[in-house]
Amino acid sequence: MPDGDRERTVGATAAGDWPGTDPLEANRAVRGELGGANVPFLPSLTARGPGSDAVGRTLGVLVELPFDLQPHGWRLVQRPGKDQRRAESALSSDINALGDIAGAEDQPSPHLKLHLRGPLSLAAGTHLHNGERVLVDSGARRELYASLAAGAADVVRRVSAVARGAQVLLQLDEPDAGDVLAGRVPTASGYRTLRAIDRREATEAWDLVAASALGAGAAGTVLVPGNGDVALDAARSSAATAVSLELRGISDRQWEALAEDIESGRGLWLAILDPRPKLPQVTVLAESVLGAWRRVGLPAAALSALTVTSLPGLDALSPADATRALTRLAQVADALDQVRSEG
Repeated sequence: MPDGDRERTVGATAAGDWPGTDPLEANRAVRGELGGANVPFLPSLTARGPGSDAVGRTLGVLVELPFDLQPHGWRLVQRPGKDQRRAESALSSDINALGDIAGAEDQPSPHLKLHLRGPLSLAAGTHLHNGERVLVDSGARRELYASLAAGAADVVRRVSAVARGAQVLLQLDEPDAGDVLAGRVPTASGYRTLRAIDRREATEAWDLVAASALGAGAAGTVLVPGNGDVALDAARSSAATAVSLELRGISDRQWEALAEDIESGRGLWLAILDPRPKLPQVTVLAESVLGAWRRVGLPAAALSALTVTSLPGLDALSPADATRALTRLAQVADALDQVRSEG
């Protein structure tokens, strides 16, 4: 993680979703558990309904691209309506709550993470007026990418204004990148699939959003490309300062590539915690990381490139269980950092 002149340490964060509907309580819980070298995040409260879901929340930051919600999903339209106002209001409430909680802290966190749907998954999850996905139209895709880039910059500035000097990281979630790049996204009819997007377009779209966020003051960008070699190879070609992957899905070939990236200075975020089963012990989670680390021949000192995180799903837990999950991630980060410092 970016950390100025301070010695780099292993940190912890989570995907970004959170249970409940109260943004004050959510921010208080997240920031209370993820202090120090860890990375608190601006929670998304999906239980509030449409507009607080992953796609609707991201559409709410777009610039000059109105949208609404139809039975088949989110759709770009000519004029803004109540669905757009709901999404924008929810995000504003979240940012205001962050400002209230951060403003009352004696020692505010030096880091903060925002998360948005990435441009490929947003194009796959948003529809044109005719019902087809934005993905089908190259001109519509370019317009969406540009609007997302402008919106990402705006939300970075808004959050930075209330985050009391925190370094803001932008996380782009791309769960559909593998399907988009492999041509597996279905058409509206479901009888065929849309043509694959070229890998170069993908990296250019990611870099456009990242450059806009960095220009607005973000300290770095984290790309979450989902599973598969194609998406990871494309992500590695991007300018993202870190990539985030599910630990148990990383192949030996991918680990070799990631080791090269770590040695060249790129950060690695590992999703080591699935929120749904029983919470594993600290030693089990730490050893799952260290086993892979040793297998690929990375030194303990290279753990400084690591941030541990969760898979999505904290929003399905009770607030108390979600808080315990953050505590466990912070404990694992501390354990791994001890290995780093002793190595």
